[in-house]
Amino acid sequence: MTGTTESLSGKAAFISGAGRNIGRAIALELAARGADIVLNGRADQAVCDAVAKEVTALGRKVLVVMGDVGRSEQVTEMAKQALAAFGTVHVVVNNAAIRPEKPFLEMSDADWHRVIDTDLHSSFYTARAFGPGMVEAGWGRIVNLTGMNAIHGYAGRAPVSAAKHGLWGLTKSLAKELGPKGVTANAISPGPILSEHKDESMTHHIKSQLGRIPVGRLGTPEDIAALTGFLASDAGGFINGQMIAANGGAET
Repeated sequence: MTGTTESLSGKAAFISGAGRNIGRAIALELAARGADIVLNGRADQAVCDAVAKEVTALGRKVLVVMGDVGRSEQVTEMAKQALAAFGTVHVVVNNAAIRPEKPFLEMSDADWHRVIDTDLHSSFYTARAFGPGMVEAGWGRIVNLTGMNAIHGYAGRAPVSAAKHGLWGLTKSLAKELGPKGVTANAISPGPILSEHKDESMTHHIKSQLGRIPVGRLGTPEDIAALTGFLASDAGGFINGQMIAANGGAET
């Protein structure tokens, strides 16, 4: 946490996929900047509750809303709870994502739609749910986590790349449509981030990327959280419609 003076006091933030890694770090960063926090997770309430205790320890109010952000009706219900608790949610961070690998020619309709729902449709649902309150307040921030899948196409990850390219397009459109109303929309494309992966092969893959990074280290969740905190602050208010690659200089 940077704990900078770019205050978000009096504002509330919704973070999807907030139980671990980048989502957790973002929640704590925004709380350190003064925001009350709405934590979302899909299945593991225990980890979200643990993050909630950390947010409370920073002196902020917190609400845990469990649900699948890839389902419109569940986002509507979560937003109802969040708005009842805080009145307006001023910052939305779309972090939840899945990245399964499967050969394209073996992919079923269900395989495809599961990824598109989670990695793309979710950001439409949350922006639609919380956007009116931001517009009414004349101030809002939407931050979408895209990753390298929004820049490259990867074998075995066709729906992930399609969703993240789509998310980048959605970000640019929201920036143009909502910017005049005081709401910015930006994307962050993290490079290799060393985090709590349960999948050992994924951890090995991330560590293998070290040689591609000029600064000589892997990224951390806190690196991404610090950038998110800046974009969410008043100081980041002139940044709109951008995708910022936070990757230590790795080629994109």
